[in-house]
Amino acid sequence: MSRTTTKRRPLVLRNANFRALWISSTAGIFGTSVAAVALPLIAAVELDASDFAVAALSGVGFLPWLLFGLPIGVLVDRYRRKPVVMAALVIRIAVLISLPVAFWLDRLTVIQLFVVSFLSGLAAVFSMLAESALVPRAVKREELIEGNGLMTGSAASADAVGRSLGGWLTSVWGASNSLLLQVAASTASLLSVATLKVQEAATPQKSGSRIFRDMKEGLQYSFSTAPLRAILLVGALWNLGGAIVVSLMVILVVRTLGESGAMLGFLTASTALGGTLGGLTVKHVTQRWGSGTVWRFSMLPAAAGYSSLLLMTPDWGMVPGFAGLFLAGYAISMNVVVSTSFRQRVCPPGMLGRLGSASRMVTWGMLAVAGVIGGFLVEVLAIRGAILTGLAIAFLAPAVAAFGPLRGIRDLEDLEPEPADETLEVH
Repeated sequence: MSRTTTKRRPLVLRNANFRALWISSTAGIFGTSVAAVALPLIAAVELDASDFAVAALSGVGFLPWLLFGLPIGVLVDRYRRKPVVMAALVIRIAVLISLPVAFWLDRLTVIQLFVVSFLSGLAAVFSMLAESALVPRAVKREELIEGNGLMTGSAASADAVGRSLGGWLTSVWGASNSLLLQVAASTASLLSVATLKVQEAATPQKSGSRIFRDMKEGLQYSFSTAPLRAILLVGALWNLGGAIVVSLMVILVVRTLGESGAMLGFLTASTALGGTLGGLTVKHVTQRWGSGTVWRFSMLPAAAGYSSLLLMTPDWGMVPGFAGLFLAGYAISMNVVVSTSFRQRVCPPGMLGRLGSASRMVTWGMLAVAGVIGGFLVEVLAIRGAILTGLAIAFLAPAVAAFGPLRGIRDLEDLEPEPADETLEVH
């Protein structure tokens, strides 16, 4: 009886290691969401930066994925993941706190914004890859959908609260001062990871430098099967087009429609609220319709939801944007959970860091490129023309998913090979 009851308890309650990762991830997303609202507002309002700088800033934090994702993935696979996460969080805290300090001393510049965003993003590459590689060590294979759904759902909730609170705090405290909330959130992540008790066995260091060979192996594995290639291509197309749109939201809402930073925060929070619902319901939906079906069709409502931004007007005319972004968040969340869970299930444990880095180098690297492209497009086509261009690219993602090599596949789990050896080799 007690065993049955224990199994029915939520994963976050019955598994202390998963709970530690869940708290760390949720707190980290909360802080990142505050910064996602605050940083462009610092540039647009406090420093009166150009439209190009405001749009490009949104991609700088993702540039390390494009430049250093592969070698960092190799390092994550070579060393124990818990110390990597903790060291990265300490560095991130130190870098972030420099912004409010510079603001207090009246020394804050646009250049410092870009440098801090880049360094904070670099630390995030280490912490996120190591944290993601720890999830399959903390839960069983059959619990991955549940675990990733819980993490995605709670992360989306934290994202909603962070963006809403961040938008409000920029009006009350000032955009720079609101970053103190991200510093506090990163500290909470650090304390949570410190309680993690996942066993990571050490093995002797292999002779010679294998970093380039390991990078090649990770990249090759990411493209090694049709399912992995399809998931990667769809993710890259969506991130490129969708991130162009997102990079322009500050300009659209604050400068074009004349709304406040608080309104921007509430608007972007609606995406996160939809993501919360998607993360919490994805297990039921995939059981009912199949993970392959969910992955294939989830990007269409996501792109349609982003299109609602073009219908927005001031005051009550913002309502279409709230509804559309909620729908987009719901669909994106489901797609992310299904894609992530499939990669974690098929990947050998010793290659999780490299697979994660290679995949994110391609997909999240698009987020870095999108900011620059968005800044260029808004200068050439004006705000609505730039958004239309981003939407045109984003709609390619559901098209490729629907007519690509995974069409007709109901369950991605049917494509999995036999379970790999779960021995983890780290140093």
